[in-house]
Amino acid sequence: MKFSLLIVDDEPKMVKYLSRRLVNRGYKVRTAFSGHEALAAIENSPFTVILLDIMMPEMNGIETLKKILETDPTAAVILLTGQLSEQIAAEGKKLGAFDLVMKPFDLNELIEKIDLAARHQRQKNAVRQFSGETTQPES
Repeated sequence: MKFSLLIVDDEPKMVKYLSRRLVNRGYKVRTAFSGHEALAAIENSPFTVILLDIMMPEMNGIETLKKILETDPTAAVILLTGQLSEQIAAEGKKLGAFDLVMKPFDLNELIEKIDLAARHQRQKNAVRQFSGETTQPES
């Protein structure tokens, strides 16, 4: 098994499509259909990469991204959108999203981005752990 992914999208067909394809490629996948469900899932278990739709009712992807990164600043979040807005893309990147992918997307390209995000996330965690170990006072 490769690593754990969380797919967050309010479109059941998209969630089912992505989930099936990624499970078939060896990823451990959990799903959420809203920002609130995503935050609850993140509290219960860490994810290596989070695929997060921007356009969702109640709590949109940008609001969800903010809350995810408050909980886990090293989270590797890839934003998904069907309607590219330069303003939204810039805001997502500024907040700390790893990347933004337009729907419809090429699955192989998305998987490349997922794997890249996972490597990046592991490096950030390693640096964070190393920094924490070296900055702690000696007893």
